[in-house]
Amino acid sequence: MQGAVLVAIAASIGNLLQGWDNATIAGAVLYIKKEFKLESEPTIEGLIVAMSLIGATIITTFSGAVSDWVGRRPMLIISSVLYFLSGIVMLWSPNVYVLLLARLIDGFGIGLAVTLVPVYISEMAPSEIRGLLNTLPQFSGSGGMFLSYCMVFGMSLMDNPDWRLMLGVLSIPSLLYFALTVFFLPESPRWLVSKGRMVEAKQILQRLRGREDVSGELALLVEGLGVGGETSIEEYIIGPANELADDQGAIADKEHITLYGPEEGLSWVARPVKGQSSLALVSRHGSMQKQQSVLRMDPVVTLFGSVHEKLPEMGSMQSTLFPNFGSMFSVADQQHKTEQWDEESLQQEGDDYASDAGGGDSDDNLHSPLLSRQTTSMDVKDIAPPHGSGMSMRRNSSLLQNGGEAVSSMGIGGGWQLAWKWSERKGADGKMEGGFKRIYLHQEGVPGSRKGSLVSLPGVEIPEDSEFVQAAALVSQPALFSKELMDKHSVGPAMVHPSEAAAKGPKWADLFEPGVRHALLVGVGIQILQQFAGINGVLYYTPQILEQAGVEVLLANIGIGSASASILISALTTLLMLPSIGVAMRLMDISGRRFLLLSTIPVLIASLVVLVVANLVDMGTVVHAVLSTASVVIYFCCFVMGFGPIPNILCAEIFPTRVRGVCIAICALTFWFGDIIVTYTLPVLLNMIGLAGVFGIYAVVCTLALVFVFLKVPETKGMPLEVITEFFAVGAKQAALD
Repeated sequence: MQGAVLVAIAASIGNLLQGWDNATIAGAVLYIKKEFKLESEPTIEGLIVAMSLIGATIITTFSGAVSDWVGRRPMLIISSVLYFLSGIVMLWSPNVYVLLLARLIDGFGIGLAVTLVPVYISEMAPSEIRGLLNTLPQFSGSGGMFLSYCMVFGMSLMDNPDWRLMLGVLSIPSLLYFALTVFFLPESPRWLVSKGRMVEAKQILQRLRGREDVSGELALLVEGLGVGGETSIEEYIIGPANELADDQGAIADKEHITLYGPEEGLSWVARPVKGQSSLALVSRHGSMQKQQSVLRMDPVVTLFGSVHEKLPEMGSMQSTLFPNFGSMFSVADQQHKTEQWDEESLQQEGDDYASDAGGGDSDDNLHSPLLSRQTTSMDVKDIAPPHGSGMSMRRNSSLLQNGGEAVSSMGIGGGWQLAWKWSERKGADGKMEGGFKRIYLHQEGVPGSRKGSLVSLPGVEIPEDSEFVQAAALVSQPALFSKELMDKHSVGPAMVHPSEAAAKGPKWADLFEPGVRHALLVGVGIQILQQFAGINGVLYYTPQILEQAGVEVLLANIGIGSASASILISALTTLLMLPSIGVAMRLMDISGRRFLLLSTIPVLIASLVVLVVANLVDMGTVVHAVLSTASVVIYFCCFVMGFGPIPNILCAEIFPTRVRGVCIAICALTFWFGDIIVTYTLPVLLNMIGLAGVFGIYAVVCTLALVFVFLKVPETKGMPLEVITEFFAVGAKQAALD
């Protein structure tokens, strides 16, 4: 995973520059006011600080759609160029108007980085460490603030501090960012697949994962091109064929799916089980025990929870599936021929271009990924002869190579497996009708340990020492399956090339798909609540709070000026955030996003309540100083562990590939508008209700956020992005039925 980690670190420098700029302008504005005599012009002073917010809001309105069109990497390159230009112009700035223009350009760079870096990292990262890597922007942003505060503090001790130099230094790290975006950062493989550029996507995945065989993940990315569609939840019992007995014969042989393992002659049987999966129960009835409470929990939350509760002690870092399970769904004949699927090297060559699979008299087959014309075009002689009316899978020499070792595993992260099923039956008119299904499989139990809980399964008898697995399955139509081509390809499923699907581009109608609409509700809601939870108010008034507590006076007494003391306090506060973010990075993929939010938001509420009480009740100088300082530090540390990074992480995870850029831009717009509203209403609220009243409002908003997270925000740790969007589609439809 080293490749993905290095790419994420390089991309997060864009957020380091944002933090650097925020801290620099906070210190530099003290000297800008003096030079341009803005003490009597608070509007201009506020505009200098806020112009970057305005620029970020403007650029965000179309950055998502443009990134879906031209790619993530070009937008990050543009961001680095804008950072550099703004630094040069701020270094020159002969008057206020040029400075405002420079701040606007700077805002453009900030908007692109803040919006697209989380998307870029999410699309690059393995699902097992996606949360950790996507917390890097928060860490680098806070690190940039600390470094900048240190620089500004040093400059403030000079006889004639130069604010132009403070602001212009931004252009130096932005040059490094430019070099990395141009020469090191690759394009997002998910975006490349969405444009049909399969060869490039494969090569980048190989570099990121450090291995040759990335066919499973590449197939997953292809499946992520779909938006909407009917998804059902099924359950299978999977185990050695000779150990899954059916004494009562309640389940007919035709419902078995035979899966061939890596060793010749060794096979596993997947047997459908009706109505026993916890996922299926949630899907059909929309309720688990915790949904029976007065506050109704979103079906999406319970669906996600039903997966994560299966292996609570494992987190999502690894799967306990027994070794052969990963080889059940293997890529057949995975050779250089796969590269023929790139739009630049493959032109349609008649009707043979679409893939054909299935055949014989078999009713169902689970197949390997349909990644190339060569590997998916099957002759009848390649298909295993049917065993009675049972189901079979292609089983020839191409599947079992290198002394019986599987060519590749179809593991797609987080304990999920990917496969396809072709069903062919006689219709009412006597003609053969086929249906092609894509399956995401997830283990629901530990091998050999579930006999006691499966006694009630109808017609299934599990040997006590068997290696069976109970698996839940999300079953849907493949993203590139074309019913229109079925007449031309009667042997099996006809697949459309990704470049054809890409030519259609994103559809605005996709935003109204139930799953996408539901995800937008979660994304926009958590961004609004994050902004109104008080972070900007507490940040803006930290010096004032600590001054009232006597901390700034103490620093001033040791020979540091008021401005320098304010900057030093902010630097120390930022420094305390870094270890907290480090803890969040460690826990993000183990405890999960939802757990961190539900754990840290109550602490935010408590710290705000203490600040309110400290400002209303006369407790004495020492007690007031201790309570105020401790509350501010605890608030910051808990915020950057949960409510700081997680909204952006979630928004980068919950939308389908085709509309991810547009949806993330909508969420980012919500972020910037909320930021502007909070920043500009703060002085008005302070005049009306005072500092205690403002913190009281923030405490109420945090309480509402806690309820919203509990009811609406699912746990997405360790799950492939494509599976997350599938769950949202299922949960949204269930919520509509309820």
